[in-house]
Amino acid sequence: MVKACRRREVNLCLPKYGAIFLLLALIRLFMHLFDESLSPSHFQHKVNSTVILARVSTDQYMHHGFCTFRPLSNEDALEEDLILDSIAWPEAPALVSLEQTSDPSHSTFTIPPKKGGGQWHVGDQLEVMIQMYDFQGQPKKSGGDFLVARLHDQALGAGVAGQVVDHLNGYYSAVFTLLWEGSAEVEVTLVHPSEAITVLQRLNSEQPDRIYFQSVFHSGSVSETATCNVCLHPTHKPLCNYTDLHTGEPWFCYKPKTLSCDARINHSRGGFTKNLKDKEEKLFQNNVNMKVSIQASQSANVTVWSNKTGKALFLQPVKYGHSGYYYQGEWRALGGPTVRQFNTSSAISQCLKGKAVHLYGDSTIRQWFEHLNEALPDLKEFKLHNLKQAGPFMAFNYAKNIMVTYRCHGPPIRFGTVPTSQLRYIANELDGLTGGSNTIVVLGIWSHFSTFPIEVYIRRMQSIRRAVLRLLDRAPETLVIIRTANPKALTLYETLTNSDWYSLQRDKVLRAVFKGLNVRLVDAWEMGLAHHLPHSLHPQPPIIRNMIDVLLSYVCPQNDG
Repeated sequence: MVKACRRREVNLCLPKYGAIFLLLALIRLFMHLFDESLSPSHFQHKVNSTVILARVSTDQYMHHGFCTFRPLSNEDALEEDLILDSIAWPEAPALVSLEQTSDPSHSTFTIPPKKGGGQWHVGDQLEVMIQMYDFQGQPKKSGGDFLVARLHDQALGAGVAGQVVDHLNGYYSAVFTLLWEGSAEVEVTLVHPSEAITVLQRLNSEQPDRIYFQSVFHSGSVSETATCNVCLHPTHKPLCNYTDLHTGEPWFCYKPKTLSCDARINHSRGGFTKNLKDKEEKLFQNNVNMKVSIQASQSANVTVWSNKTGKALFLQPVKYGHSGYYYQGEWRALGGPTVRQFNTSSAISQCLKGKAVHLYGDSTIRQWFEHLNEALPDLKEFKLHNLKQAGPFMAFNYAKNIMVTYRCHGPPIRFGTVPTSQLRYIANELDGLTGGSNTIVVLGIWSHFSTFPIEVYIRRMQSIRRAVLRLLDRAPETLVIIRTANPKALTLYETLTNSDWYSLQRDKVLRAVFKGLNVRLVDAWEMGLAHHLPHSLHPQPPIIRNMIDVLLSYVCPQNDG
């Protein structure tokens, strides 16, 4: 006999007899490896599928509009406040006329002469001045525009992202360290005018449910579909509460009319509702005021000569905060281990020999699984017959004892239909890892959180950080690598749901939450900005190859001895 479980217990009830215990433990391990539904997180999900009233008690939850959270500890609440202050965006004046908004075709940038005169040399700092004008040709007097900049020479396969400084008066600076000899061309792009940023902020505050989700509930011959979200408008309907008992991550569905909350069988994206105010759509026009280049008032090019000291650049301190740059198409890091090129399958497999690589996150991390699967002919994917988008996926090289896995993060997730048994939170998955010197954990989670208040993302990152710290505490030699957000191509729909501004804000949060921890970073943001290829949610293969080179350089650093 097996003792009955209490309804709220997190752990699985243990059988009374050792033989039964051993048998069930083996079954559970086998099923977990094949990604079935007997994981602890699945059981936590089951026991917490309770019915609650639509108006949730305020003494148990916190609210952000109609989004519901569990309360934070004092320490996490203080950190959240500090992060919110650090990412605060300059307020734009009230929108009076579209003609008074920032116009990239009237705006200009200028490369001033080098201070003290003379030639530009490798290692010098170049500061470009940008002045913004409106559509009437009048200079802007306030800041808040979202600008990006890069310095590049496509013939050399060279590029570096600039650091943009807002002077809050219509002037901006783009700052670069000169990192290669030869020609270098400045490129400045207006991603969004300040007035568009105000709209994006309002949408996340007032319409965090503009992308909504659904679940199918099924029992016998009866099926019902209900809307689900972190943010559900209060109605007379009761809610099914799927808040994870271990992580506290909130998730709710309107309860079906006849079926119970336990009858939920899947999760999917429901749709998108666009509710812009009159004329706001004109703030998001391709080739007009969204991701449009700003022209130089004079020349956009500088000629860079070799550095005067004769020292290699990587031996000199870089004056401005670049994480790296491209040269001859290869990413060169300006901190951390030297980036090696793993150009053959044998080089990659030799580096990963004896390693287990666990990839967790969204589709931009799934790209890494796909790249490794394609680059390594001896890495054989175990066919689990799961959905192409959501996975989970698993591949092995038995001869070299390599395992690579991918699993998507838990809700909110915008993939196609995902069985509820596969809805796993990263923190719970990390708690299930033993870790050690042969374990590599890669995290990439940002894109699916863009439509929610930033607090949703901060709390998810804090939850994952706690799990990372637990993992590193029990297995300090575990290598944890985090992939940042990256810029993407923008249409009106993509902007309202996943603008680069949303990605930038989450990128800042990610870096703040994991700052100072024993984790490594793959700076996808700078790697995307610095490359000559068009921005894409899923960066093109040359960029992915460079990201994998960075990953493998962390795993197998160059032995300079």
